[in-house]
Order: sequence, then C-alpha cells, then structure tokens
Amino acid sequence: QVQLVESGGGLVQPGGSLRLSCAGSRSIFSTYVMGWYRQAPGKQRELVATIAADATTNYADSMKGRFTISRDNAKNRMYLQMTSLKPEDTAVYYCIAAVPGIATPLYWGQGTQVTVSS
Repeated sequence: QVQLVESGGGLVQPGGSLRLSCAGSRSIFSTYVMGWYRQAPGKQRELVATIAADATTNYADSMKGRFTISRDNAKNRMYLQMTSLKPEDTAVYYCIAAVPGIATPLYWGQGTQVTVSS
C-alpha cells in the first residue's frame, strides 16, 4: 500500500517561511511525478507545484518566486520551501504522486495544516 506522509506544517507569521516534507515509498519516488496541492477553507483544492523524477518542476503562477519544490529520491522525500508567506496561503497542504503524463494524482497524503497569521 502506498503511503505519503506530510510533515512540517504549523503556524507562521506573514512574511515568514516554512518547509514541508513528504515521505513515501521508494517505488513512488523512483518514477512518479510528485507534487503539492492545497485546499483553503471554503475553496477548491488547487495545484501548488509538481516535480518529475528528472527534477523538472512546474508551479502555479501565484506560487512562482515564493515556493520551491525539490525532491531527494535517495531519501524518498520531497520538500516544499515556502517563503514570503501570506494569510491567503493558509490551507491544508497535500502531498501527491501522479503517473507521468496523467494530470490527476493517483495518491494523496493526509494533509498538513499551514496557517499564516499574526
């Protein structure tokens, strides 16, 4: 059974930084496209960023320049470094894994809460 486990969420002040981590199985990290989605209260889930096995990245426009996605295939981990956080970044952040070429994620983590507030 595939498991994706997020960590690193929490409360941060506006303008602050936070790093999320996602741990998963080796079979996932060796071939799948990994990524992050988020869902804010009362809003639909939205793509944050993805990273392919060859480290090719893709970001939602609103995250470009503030968020950085990375992966360490040797450690079966993926990261999301978030900087210049805004209150509107408050959401549950989900780690995902997708089959290359298929947009809809196949696997989801349980989510980690990020709250940006003073």
